[in-house]
Amino acid sequence: MANETILVIEDDSSVRTLLSKALAGKGYQVETSEDGLEGLTRLESLRPDLIIVDIMMPRLDGMTFVRAIKQHERTQPIPVIFLTAKNDPKTMIQGINLGARFYVTKPFQIDELLAKVQKALAG
Repeated sequence: MANETILVIEDDSSVRTLLSKALAGKGYQVETSEDGLEGLTRLESLRPDLIIVDIMMPRLDGMTFVRAIKQHERTQPIPVIFLTAKNDPKTMIQGINLGARFYVTKPFQIDELLAKVQKALAG
């Protein structure tokens, strides 16, 4: 099965744990960060195959995080899935325009998210 690494950036520890367990159960290597700032630091030593990022987080929000990684050659190609409670069309369009592969709104179905993870990793 897949041996890809997924970086989960989520400030809610219960959501982080749920995602970690569900993704690890599918055979993925999972790394986690509590906010965008920590996520950027992790990317200095980690080259994940996919990033799942929340939008509303302390210190550095998901939109700013994605804007930052899309400006660097090394991190620019990494697919991103936004996972967020922000479900207004303006934010969704902004997220997709930033280069997110998928935009999943909370509350979410874990199976739906896992299917999008598979699609994002498949290219």
